[in-house]
Amino acid sequence: MHVALIGASGQLGSDLLPRLQAAGHDVVPLRHAEIEITDGTKVAEVLTPLPLDLVINAAAYNLVDRAEDEPDVAYSVNAFGPRNLARLCEAHGWRLLHLSTDYVFGGAPDPPAQPWTESDVPQPCGGYAISKLAGEHFVQAECSRHFVVRTCGLYGLAALRGAGKGNFVETMLRLGHERRQLRVVDDQRCTPTATADLADALVRLIATDAFGLYHATNSGSLTWCEFAREIFRLANLPVEVAPITTAEFGAKALRPAFSVLDGRKLASVIGGPLPDWHEALARYLDSRDTFV
Repeated sequence: MHVALIGASGQLGSDLLPRLQAAGHDVVPLRHAEIEITDGTKVAEVLTPLPLDLVINAAAYNLVDRAEDEPDVAYSVNAFGPRNLARLCEAHGWRLLHLSTDYVFGGAPDPPAQPWTESDVPQPCGGYAISKLAGEHFVQAECSRHFVVRTCGLYGLAALRGAGKGNFVETMLRLGHERRQLRVVDDQRCTPTATADLADALVRLIATDAFGLYHATNSGSLTWCEFAREIFRLANLPVEVAPITTAEFGAKALRPAFSVLDGRKLASVIGGPLPDWHEALARYLDSRDTFV
């Protein structure tokens, strides 16, 4: 399959590229300097000459708090960008894989009894979440052969090279070497996800014709406070982690109180669930020592 990978230098893109190539796909990696998805004309100029079967959009504006101050920028990247890609893919008969987020459930007033499924009605809150949900709708409306995949809290080794905005694991490790006490939010339940595991799942998904909306995270659920404690335990860092509330943390943008995603639909298509979050984190920390 001939694939254009947009966002190839990000944390997810960096793990996707070698896996796509190992699966036998001919991949054109595209970074922000090479394609501007907010400009439909530029998108067509870059992609139309390529012999493509699939476009993967792993690019996004994911500065959640800044999106409250510049929602127009977030919307341009996260909504109009995917719309441009969807229209071009439909015109050429290409497939489109678009990445979205658990934040589309951030406005739910009461957490559900079970993880969110693909059939649950999104309730976004804040500029980032609204822009991401709009991007989903554009892809679903404009491209008939689409995969829209929601995920959560990505962390990948490319962050060690400065890719993207970093990730929670690396932030905790940095702070853990600087301090012996930290305060971490304990009232947001989700499932942080290793990009290596997500990339493996996406490679299996695109080998099918099971188009549609999917949830894809590591298995299990936890709070950010619990995640921080496990990071320090596995890293053998003597850091005391005190739980605080979202209100005490005081971020500009609201975060989901409960955004655990049900991955059973994806598991039924690709042959099983993503690994448990404990296993994913341990593997990530082991890999850091040999990552160049």
